[in-house]
Amino acid sequence: MVQRLHLVFGGELVDPTKNVFKDVEAIHIVGMYPNYASAYDAWKSEAQKTVDNAHMRYFIAHIHRLRDEEAAASPTEELDT
Repeated sequence: MVQRLHLVFGGELVDPTKNVFKDVEAIHIVGMYPNYASAYDAWKSEAQKTVDNAHMRYFIAHIHRLRDEEAAASPTEELDT
């Protein structure tokens, strides 16, 4: 069974026209979700709480797109540290 993990996170941006966080240490990690629908619901809930702050943004990261399980491991993944 393939999992399609999604990470929902957000924080205050330096400029609302760019995707640069003002304080990376203050990023709000909402959570990891097993599918897009549940991630979207979480994203929407958090985004609506901060609708009055133009500098606040929440995002959905498609974690499953970052890793291809069929591809060979990179040299750093093979290190046993």
